[in-house]
Amino acid sequence: MDYAVLSKDKDFIIFKYGNRIIRFKAPYSLEYFTAVKEWEDGYLVVLAKYAHNSESEEEYIDLVPILENLYISPQEFLKPIKEVKLEND
Repeated sequence: MDYAVLSKDKDFIIFKYGNRIIRFKAPYSLEYFTAVKEWEDGYLVVLAKYAHNSESEEEYIDLVPILENLYISPQEFLKPIKEVKLEND
């Protein structure tokens, strides 16, 4: 599998790849993700729907510091990921 899956569940953003599930706190008003615009070595550009806005907003997620804080090697973990899909795609 060369893609990861991004989703939102309750108060958390979830990034799944292989047998790893990484959860981190989501902004309180995030409802869901509408699109993944870009993926580059752990850096995501996504469109997200927030409760306070009727339109999707561009957001940025940098997974490298999150992985480092979890003592996961970003280079090893991210290298095989070619694409990120939304869970409901």
